[in-house]
Amino acid sequence: MLINSDKMLPITKLQKAITQKVREVAETGEPIFVLKNNELTAVIVSKDEYESLKQAKDILEHLELAEMLEERLKHYDASKSISWEQVKAEHGL
Repeated sequence: MLINSDKMLPITKLQKAITQKVREVAETGEPIFVLKNNELTAVIVSKDEYESLKQAKDILEHLELAEMLEERLKHYDASKSISWEQVKAEHGL
């Protein structure tokens, strides 16, 4: 990941300029990389970028579930299935 060093900001400077920096992120869409003890500790992103990342995460989770279902269906044997009515009867429901 390439980070524009102009967008890297020590947390002490961020504390003094938070309003301006949040406004910049909202207006430009460019993230701010927050440093603590010269180490990247956080990234401030715009609302739109956050929503895009969240949506991408949700899509990946759906793809993972689809792969798991596909794998399980390969081993599915309908002859071993029992009906819901049979389950209820066996448990006195």
